[in-house]
Amino acid sequence: MALRARPMQPKDAHNCAGLIAHHPIIGPRYGSMIQHLAPSWLRLLGSDGMVARVFEEVDSGPVRILAIGVAVFVTDGFVREVKTPPLSWIGPELARRVAVSDSPVLSDREVREANSTDGLNLIVWEAEPPSPTDIRPEVLHLIASDFVRCLRGFQLKEMIAARVANLASTRWALDAGGFFWDAASQRYVRSPGRPIEELCREPHVIGITRELEFEQPGSRIGSLFYSERATFGLTRSEQELLLAALETDSGTDQELARVLHLSVSVVKKNWLSIYRRVASAQPELIPGAVAEGDVPRRPPTERGKEKRRRLLAYLREHPEELRPVAKKLLPSARSQR
Repeated sequence: MALRARPMQPKDAHNCAGLIAHHPIIGPRYGSMIQHLAPSWLRLLGSDGMVARVFEEVDSGPVRILAIGVAVFVTDGFVREVKTPPLSWIGPELARRVAVSDSPVLSDREVREANSTDGLNLIVWEAEPPSPTDIRPEVLHLIASDFVRCLRGFQLKEMIAARVANLASTRWALDAGGFFWDAASQRYVRSPGRPIEELCREPHVIGITRELEFEQPGSRIGSLFYSERATFGLTRSEQELLLAALETDSGTDQELARVLHLSVSVVKKNWLSIYRRVASAQPELIPGAVAEGDVPRRPPTERGKEKRRRLLAYLREHPEELRPVAKKLLPSARSQR
C-alpha cells in the first residue's frame, strides 16, 4: 500500500466533510452542524489560520482518501471557552462559528503577530481516519509525521485535540504527549480519574501546553514547542519560492517558475532578495552575498548552486524562517549576535 499526504484543495472539502458525516461516532456529534463543515473549510482554505491535509492510498486502483488532517490557530478567548464547563464538542462549534462569521480562527495578520510575539494556540480539528478500519499503524504514523512537519517552526503555546473518537485514538493522543483537561480543577492531568472508555463518550479536552512540555520534556508532539525565532524576515512570495524549492529538492529556476506560475525573471529576482535578507541576518551562512542596504564590492565567492544548497539545508533544520511573521516585531539578528 502506497500512502501520500498533500494539501487539501477546494474540490476536496465536500468529499472530506461527507466522510466525517458518515463516521459512526463523529458524524452524530456534529448533528445539524455538519452542514456547515465544508463551507467553513472552504472559507478558511489558503489562509494562515488553517493547516489542512489529505492522506490518500495510492495503488493501481482509484485513489482513496484514508484520513483528513485539519488544524486551526485560534484566539485565547476561544481556548478559555472550550475549557470552561459545561464542555461541548469543539468541532461542531468551530463549524458553526466560522459559518456565521463569528470565527475564532486567527486572521493572517493575527497569525503573523502572534507567531512573532507570545505564541499561538492550535486546535486539531480533525486528525484521524474517518473509517475505523483505516486506523492502522502506518496510517497513524503518516498523519503524525506530516502533522509535525507542517507545524514545525511555529511558536506554539498550547495544543488541543478537538475530539478523539474511541479508546484507540485516545491512547494515541496520550502516547504522543497529551493530557486530560480536568474542568473542575481547571488544569491538565495525566489521568482523568475514571475509565477512559466512559470519558470518550462525552465532550472532553486532551491537550498540552508549552509549560507542561518544558516540565516533562520528551513527548513526540512536544517537540513542536522548541521552535526558534525567525530572523530573516522573508516575505510570503520568498517563502513560497523556498518551500517549492524544498519540495522539488531544489529545482531549476525554470521548474520553480512553472510550479509557482511566475516568470523566470521574477524567480531570479526573488532569489536575489532572499540572499540579501539572509546575508543581513547571518552573513556567515552565504559568504559573498550582498546584505540588504549594502553596495556590492566584489563578486560572490560561491557558485549559485552551492549557495542555494547551503540555504535549503539550513531551512530544513530551521523551518521557523518559512512561517508567517510580522517583520516589524522580529528581533534584530545582528543585535542578538
